[in-house]
Amino acid sequence: MKDKPRNQIVISGVGGQGVLFVTRLLAEAAIAKGLPVFTSETHGMAQRGGTVISHLKVGEFSSPLINPGQADGLIALKAENLSQHGGYLKKNGWATVNSPAPMEAAATGRLFFLDADRLARQMDDPKTLNLLMLGFTLRRISETNFVKGWLHCDVDDVAAVLKTRLKGKVQLLQNAIRALEAGASAVAGTA
Repeated sequence: MKDKPRNQIVISGVGGQGVLFVTRLLAEAAIAKGLPVFTSETHGMAQRGGTVISHLKVGEFSSPLINPGQADGLIALKAENLSQHGGYLKKNGWATVNSPAPMEAAATGRLFFLDADRLARQMDDPKTLNLLMLGFTLRRISETNFVKGWLHCDVDDVAAVLKTRLKGKVQLLQNAIRALEAGASAVAGTA
């Protein structure tokens, strides 16, 4: 049997981008698999576009906070969040970043970029940026050899959580699944 996943992921963005929603989706996907989960978040001046950072730990941990240099991964919903929160990454960690182009960063590890803002505009649904990034992250990291498929969930697992959370909200569910899948499909167009 495969070893149980043990993930520490930081999700970072600004107020209104859905950082907490992404965290909840990832946490609920872990819970559905019977895995222990810790989450914690800091809101700052989120209502005024300030930074929101969330910590997600899946596996056997005793504290919800991720220490600097210990995160396996970072999902940055804004490019600036890579420089703000890249210090959480461990040396061999990964980051998926919403950026129109690859950027230089002091963060260590493997960096993957998607212009999720552009993709959300093309889909005429800017509120789905978080799901685009989540779909991209799940597919990109699961297909990257150095990670060896250790993530606790995949696109199908998160789609199942969305179907439960958005039951009876047909249009909202369709838009959410469409964005999640578009983000996952965008992996083919990135290096």
